[in-house]
Amino acid sequence: MSDQPCRCAWANPKNPRYLAYHDEEWGVPCHDEVKLFEMLNLEGAQAGLSWETILNKRESYRKAFDGWDAQKIARYDDAKVAALLADPGIVRNRLKVAAAISNARAYLQMREEGLTLDSWLWAHVDNKPVQRSWVDQPAHLTHTPVSDRISKALSKRGFKFVGTTIIYAYMQGVGMVNDHAADCFRYTQCKE
Repeated sequence: MSDQPCRCAWANPKNPRYLAYHDEEWGVPCHDEVKLFEMLNLEGAQAGLSWETILNKRESYRKAFDGWDAQKIARYDDAKVAALLADPGIVRNRLKVAAAISNARAYLQMREEGLTLDSWLWAHVDNKPVQRSWVDQPAHLTHTPVSDRISKALSKRGFKFVGTTIIYAYMQGVGMVNDHAADCFRYTQCKE
């Protein structure tokens, strides 16, 4: 008999980094601007890959992208882009690297308009997490009307790699929706 608590089926028990992400971060409401910006870009980088791949490269991403400092990222030049595309610690995809730079510029434009990512995003869920309850771990949703709206609005603002499926995963990751399985030990903790 295992002494491990019951977790969501996707939480890989063989990867301590993945378990820590599930146990300490996924589904926990986040209001930190830098982390919200980081997660938006990491979710975009994950497109077509597994989240575990990105999570394993997270520290390399933080280093490569200057701690997700949007001011610095917005000023990246061709030499910096070339260095990023040569960095084995991140996903070396030209479109995804370019997206992070576009996203930094779009984010800074939001800030110039007096908006924070935190207040703008959370207003879409009335400033409280959406509570879902999965009983038998059915196939999770890949998008909702809310993720559809956020995706379209971010795209209009110039953000890249923000399709509705990416945004729904982002909403789960930053705690805008509690999608832990009802029998997962984190479900009730995140609900409270």
